[in-house]
Amino acid sequence: MKLIHTIERLTRWAGWLGALLTFPLIAALVYEVFSRYVLGRPTLWAFEVSYMVMGAIFMLGMANALRQGQHVSVDLLSQRWTSRTNAAVRLTGYVLFLPVLAWLAWELGEYAIDAFESGERSGRSAWNPVVWPVFLSWWLGFLLLLLQVVAEIIKAAVTLRGNSSIEEGSA
Repeated sequence: MKLIHTIERLTRWAGWLGALLTFPLIAALVYEVFSRYVLGRPTLWAFEVSYMVMGAIFMLGMANALRQGQHVSVDLLSQRWTSRTNAAVRLTGYVLFLPVLAWLAWELGEYAIDAFESGERSGRSAWNPVVWPVFLSWWLGFLLLLLQVVAEIIKAAVTLRGNSSIEEGSA
């Protein structure tokens, strides 16, 4: 189904972007250690960069982790169930989770807009950067997770109808 493939392409892209962000994170931390212990001059910005980039990595990777089935799960019962029973349980859980995700995505979007318009700053260090890029990554992460949950709902519904070709072709 084209909608599922489009959503999963977006979540795969976001996961890839999150993975790429590990390089600036490593660079910032290595530079901080070098600056602190070799030069004797700690940076003003490394702490803020590290928590902001790590948050973006986590948020951008959530939907891709769901797409790949990498979230924590308890397989004690689900291993014994049929694929249709598993699909029914997943469908129920995702449908219950959907309104919470929609609310979080909405609120994070509002928060990012407010932070951008007000020029909100972190207040955690002397560097004191603006925080709207971080909030934007949070919003994007939850929006993509919301879309991936919609894709998972569709896949579970198709499985319940007795057609598992979408699940097999989407990974």
